[in-house]
Amino acid sequence: MATLLIVHHTPSPNCQAMFEAVVSGATDPEIEDVRVVRVPALSATASDVLAADGYLLGTPANLGYMSGALKHFFDQVYYPCLDATRGRPFGYWVHGGNDVTGAVRGIESITTGLGWRRAAEAVTVTGEPGKGDVEKCWELGATVAAGLMG
Repeated sequence: MATLLIVHHTPSPNCQAMFEAVVSGATDPEIEDVRVVRVPALSATASDVLAADGYLLGTPANLGYMSGALKHFFDQVYYPCLDATRGRPFGYWVHGGNDVTGAVRGIESITTGLGWRRAAEAVTVTGEPGKGDVEKCWELGATVAAGLMG
């Protein structure tokens, strides 16, 4: 059975709504043989990353960058996971008040360095997520999880 690791920082109702939609998509009953593990960014470890076959990452955009929690996650796992996780699929979502550019750039830069392969379009939302945004989050979760099915 494949494992999908969802690493998230969800400090606001908007981030929580996006996270819940991603989880709902990833755990859809039609997706078989994929175990979904959800870990807050400040608790996720290199062992969690090494044990997973793919990743979903979620963060707010804070002061023009990803959250400190997600950055801390990357700082903790980067070198221990660098060679062992190269080529693994990932996706991500970002919520911001008015701009997510810096957060997106940071995530893209770090995941490129890790050699991870983006398996779905990123979902970026500014302001309150609408119905279409929530649907995109569901699709993100479902797409990355379905890609791990045997």
